[in-house]
Amino acid sequence: MDVLINVFVGLHIVGIAALLGGFLAQLKPMRAGEGRMTPGMLHGALTMLVTGAALVGLNQADDNSVNNIKIGVKLALLIVILGLVYVKRDDEKVEAAALGTVGLLTTANIFVAVLWT
Repeated sequence: MDVLINVFVGLHIVGIAALLGGFLAQLKPMRAGEGRMTPGMLHGALTMLVTGAALVGLNQADDNSVNNIKIGVKLALLIVILGLVYVKRDDEKVEAAALGTVGLLTTANIFVAVLWT
């Protein structure tokens, strides 16, 4: 079970890397007013959602403790991120505030995961 949990942790990190990497790649176009939500950002956020849910289930099945409040906060942040990315995914140009919010919430999600013990 530990190997399976570690595989899903790795996939979760790949998802967050795709989301944050997509945002970072849009910093220069965002300054020029031409930033957009890339498909990789959407796929990264969806990967995070699926693997995060799987991780909670696998950890509970393995009788590991799960901090439900922490998971709820991370889920709330991810739902806002997913909403923004999904709604703006077809726009040719996205407001800098929307892209900045995605980047800020993604970074906050990382810090919640790492620092909340």
